[in-house]
Amino acid sequence: MSRDFLSSSERRSFLTRLNAGFASMLAVSGIARAQAQQPPVTRWEPARHEKDDWLNKPGVKHRMVFDTTAANGLGDALLFASNYIQTQKREYGLETSDLAVVIILRHRSTSLAYTDAIWQKYGVPLATRSKLEDPKTKEAPKVNLYNATGYGEAMPNRGTTLESLAKLGVTFAVCSSATRAFSSSIATATGSKVDDIFAELGANLITNGRLVPAGIIALNRAQEHGYSLAACWG
Repeated sequence: MSRDFLSSSERRSFLTRLNAGFASMLAVSGIARAQAQQPPVTRWEPARHEKDDWLNKPGVKHRMVFDTTAANGLGDALLFASNYIQTQKREYGLETSDLAVVIILRHRSTSLAYTDAIWQKYGVPLATRSKLEDPKTKEAPKVNLYNATGYGEAMPNRGTTLESLAKLGVTFAVCSSATRAFSSSIATATGSKVDDIFAELGANLITNGRLVPAGIIALNRAQEHGYSLAACWG
């Protein structure tokens, strides 16, 4: 009698364990099926556009972009970019060909993307819109101040010019949207056509300057192309 009772208990225990095992196997199987049905996790990649191909610099070892929106910020960017390039050479033995450096001129700093000839001709409307004055004369500049010499500590670039950086391979991305706005201001002041002024400004960019659809887009695309960002918005 006792042996029959124990045998029955053992059978119930065995069936319980067996059922639990089957339930566990079914659960694992269900999880596996659910995982198999889920789409694989893929890494997001930005789209590439032909307009942005200029950012591709095959063979370089480092990429850096400086974003500027005002004259003082651009002055800082010129100084910082020079330091970045010179220190790479001194401390790492890197040449300018190893570096891709872009400075974006947008919003108010865009006015400094134009040559002395443009400033000589349209200095007043350019200075009014960009809120810039010559620290020596306290009037609208008649030259591009960041290609001028003899200002020293009076300017935040401390003598580092746009031209000197162009010779080191720096590219200047010039906002077309802001250029259009400056063209409108000049056209109003001179009674000219906006399209004519826009064409004139585009034909008189600083060395290594290139018009881009918008400075903010250039900033976005540069980072998507692997450029590290230094924001110079002062």
